[in-house]
Amino acid sequence: MRVLAVNSSPRKGKGNTALVLKPFLDGMRGTGAVVELYYTHELTIHPCQSEFHCWLKTPGRCFQQDDMQTLLPKLEAADVIVLAGPVYVDGMSGPLKNLLDRAIPLVSPCFELRDGHCRHSRRDGRRDVHLALVANCGFWEMDNFDPLLVHIKAVCRNLSCRFAGALLRPHGPALRSRLRSDESVTEILDAAREAGRQLVEDGQMDPGTLKIVSRALLSREEYVQSVNEGLRKRLDSSTEGSTGT
Repeated sequence: MRVLAVNSSPRKGKGNTALVLKPFLDGMRGTGAVVELYYTHELTIHPCQSEFHCWLKTPGRCFQQDDMQTLLPKLEAADVIVLAGPVYVDGMSGPLKNLLDRAIPLVSPCFELRDGHCRHSRRDGRRDVHLALVANCGFWEMDNFDPLLVHIKAVCRNLSCRFAGALLRPHGPALRSRLRSDESVTEILDAAREAGRQLVEDGQMDPGTLKIVSRALLSREEYVQSVNEGLRKRLDSSTEGSTGT
């Protein structure tokens, strides 16, 4: 099985998104899946120019010469696509949206009616590709992921992919700090690894496993207090440095 993962965090492998993504991909590798991981911040992907060359003049091929030339064939060949990243202003980060905009060469220009809705069909006719989401959010509540989930599910419908589920990590910064002092928190990483195994071997992820990945680490009030204290310290330090005191 071929897995293509894209991490859109600007902190790449050192960010909070990677804390969950790494064991998730390790779980897939443990089954024998071939996993490739790309970071959007290491790729040059120009914005879509909306001239539709990839549909009308050079079908399936964009005229722009950048890293999408390498990525598009891998997206097309993948059995599982993993999109990962932080929540930015109630949605995905700009680089990930840019990448998805440039994925339209994978579909045909003509419409088809599918499930009572206008869609584009994949050029290769595949409908067996699974797409999973790994997302991290700085806010405490789970409903902060809702806009992103709606968007990702729409992308699945438009690219004829099956939405495989999401590993969602609310109050993400707390996970890193708790890993240093609370051994029980490692169950979250273990659950992420198990979710990867389940997706490859069973074709789906158990809701109970995903719930562990998302479980609360501390109360909302405790989290708000902790975050604000840390930010005030950084602000005070920055102010002292700027005044030379």
